[in-house]
Amino acid sequence: QVQLVESGGGLVQPGGSLRLSCAASGRIISINDMGWYRQAPGKQRELVATVTSGGRTNSVDSVKGRFTISRDNAKNTVYLQMNSLKPEDTAVYYCNANIRAVGSWNHYNYWGQGTQVTVSS
Repeated sequence: QVQLVESGGGLVQPGGSLRLSCAASGRIISINDMGWYRQAPGKQRELVATVTSGGRTNSVDSVKGRFTISRDNAKNTVYLQMNSLKPEDTAVYYCNANIRAVGSWNHYNYWGQGTQVTVSS
C-alpha cells in the first residue's frame, strides 16, 4: 500500500515561517506530479502549489513570492516552505501525489492525512 505522511504544521505568528514535508512510502514504481492543497474552515479545498517530477513548479497567486514548493525524488518527498505567513493562510494542508504502485499499470492520486497550519498572534 502507498502512504503519504505529512509533518511540519503548527501555530505561528503572522510574518513567521513553517516548512511542511510529505513523504510517500510503499511499493512505488514512479511518481508524477506532487502538490499541496489546503482547506480552511467552511471553504472548499484549494490548490496551493504543484511540482512535476522534473522540478517545474506552479502556485496560486495568493502564495506567489511567499511559498516555495520543492521535491526530493530520491526520498519521494515534497516540501512546502511557507514564509511571510498571514492569518488567511490558516487551514489544513494536504499533500497529494500521482503515483504508480507495484501491481498497477496506471498512476493514481493519493492524499495525506492533513496537517493543521494556524497563523495567529
